[in-house]
Amino acid sequence: MRLILASSSPQRRDILASLGCDFEIVATDVVEEEHGPPGDVARGNALRKAQAGLAVAGLGDDVVVLGVDTVVAIDDRIWGKPADADAAAATLRRLAGRTHEVVSGFAVIDGDGARTGEAVTEVRFRALDEATIAWYVASGEWRGRAGGYAIQSRGGALVERINGDYLNVVGLPVAALTELWPQLIAPGP
Repeated sequence: MRLILASSSPQRRDILASLGCDFEIVATDVVEEEHGPPGDVARGNALRKAQAGLAVAGLGDDVVVLGVDTVVAIDDRIWGKPADADAAAATLRRLAGRTHEVVSGFAVIDGDGARTGEAVTEVRFRALDEATIAWYVASGEWRGRAGGYAIQSRGGALVERINGDYLNVVGLPVAALTELWPQLIAPGP
């Protein structure tokens, strides 16, 4: 099997590598939708990424393309990747002291067609004062991150608790993905 990851995310790459997966990376240039129901948006973005990866890799009997998209939502509003430091601080203020959802959509395309799924993890942030927000924004870690934080790094200091799959918050919902596509961890002959 030739697994293609249609993503340039270092977190997704690291998670797949830690599972012992053999894969290739195809970076896709897909405009990510940010409006609509979070699950629909994440699944749609993931499918478009997988389709773009397929267009580059080409479909063969042994080719499987994986696309993933992660969004952060609170009150049914998606909080995307902040454009600048001010937007990052505003996002953190909105999430502070509240529970939000991290929704990852994923799409697998192989010889049997395309299948999609999603995973949702609830994340509760601590109450954050302005000094903590300034500390985090100054780190620059918010860049390119849905919701403006990275739980696996300094952003972990912002989190009070999670309910659900930690790896989903990092960027690849392994548990839900293996339910949809068990061959990820148990490849066939």
